Amino acid sequence: MSAVPGNKSDPHLKRTLGPLMLWGLGVGYVISGMYFGWNLGLAEGGTYGLGLATILIIILYITFTFSYTELACAIPKAGGVFDYATRALGRKAGFLAGMAQIIEFVFAPPAIAAAIGAYFHIFFPQIPVSTIAIAAYMLFTALNIYGVKAAATFELVVTILAVVELLIFAGATLPHFELENIRANAFPNGWKGVWAAIPFAIWFFLAIEGVANVAEEAINPQRNVLIGFGSALLTLIVLCILTFLSATGVAGWEAIVYPAPGAEPSDSPLPLALEKITGDSGWLYHLLITIGLLGLVASFHGIILAAGRATFEFGRVGYIPKAFGKVHSRFKTPANALLANMIIGVIALLTGKTGQIITLACFGALTLYIFSMITVIVLRKKEPGMERPFRAPLYPYFPVIALIIAIISLIALITLNGMLALVYFGILFISYLSFILFVKK
Repeated sequence: MSAVPGNKSDPHLKRTLGPLMLWGLGVGYVISGMYFGWNLGLAEGGTYGLGLATILIIILYITFTFSYTELACAIPKAGGVFDYATRALGRKAGFLAGMAQIIEFVFAPPAIAAAIGAYFHIFFPQIPVSTIAIAAYMLFTALNIYGVKAAATFELVVTILAVVELLIFAGATLPHFELENIRANAFPNGWKGVWAAIPFAIWFFLAIEGVANVAEEAINPQRNVLIGFGSALLTLIVLCILTFLSATGVAGWEAIVYPAPGAEPSDSPLPLALEKITGDSGWLYHLLITIGLLGLVASFHGIILAAGRATFEFGRVGYIPKAFGKVHSRFKTPANALLANMIIGVIALLTGKTGQIITLACFGALTLYIFSMITVIVLRKKEPGMERPFRAPLYPYFPVIALIIAIISLIALITLNGMLALVYFGILFISYLSFILFVKK
């Protein structure tokens, strides 16, 4: 891909993001996970199985986020874990960590784009799902190229609306909550179900680490990144618990997994829950469906933003063609990196393998978590005098706990998705081999 005209400026990003914008990005990256996907874990573990898996993953994200924030505040660079791991573990480990991050951020948006396309297809059945999804890719990539402040402002608005919609959903369903619905067939597959539900619990929080990738564009990153990360995580934990309990408490977990007996599992748990109260024609039902789309848009748009920064950093250091490490002279955004990610995402989208694409993103995320927690520990020993505006609380327990849970979760993902694990590690191996042969010198 050729460079976008006007990319001859120095490769430095413009600082425009305050703590509110960072909160909006952090919540926005993740919030689509509250609207779809997580309920498939109920089919594996029931309410107790997915509930236990979710508690474990909440512990992972609390310990990981506050440990990762130490790195983001000390080294506020667009490459995120790539920059941190390179400094602590060397170029080889840094490359692998960076590739895992790129895989997560590049393969999550196609899955969400497919969901956006399927939603709009309901209202415009004459337009193919793939056409709508590709149009969404082009629109939000263009918005990200236009400017990070405009992109973050849009993200903030749609995120606030998506959060409000989840609160409305909880307000409508909690009066109908019955504890017996939570207990009904609550542990269908025993402890094996907890193991199988772990990937779906991760989907509740996947990609919050993208806040670190805009640290280079944050005003006073040493302070604001901490505020953005911490407030976003707290918001997401509250929304996760509210959504889980209010959705399953209406009519039991099976009612928000299977639209009808014997039907395929649904990706729309909230409409299924609300339908038990209002039917499928009430104004509240249609409000949820309409505004619920904003949750998908928020995550789709936000992860595109973070992915552009991760690819940009690889180009800036020369691990991929340096054209991808250029900043547009007018918009001050990584235009070439954003366009490259869009092309890869559209190709992935056209395969139609949405579930497998999500799983690949989870593989990348867990690898990122493992590398970053090792990095926190190594940098504490290797560079004890490094300026750390924020330090992980209860060190070394927080990074060690996050590391252990991330390893357990990765093992769960491998055992449940053997062929995809081979694909994922094959991508890492081929990329690493090309790095050793062609780039490392």
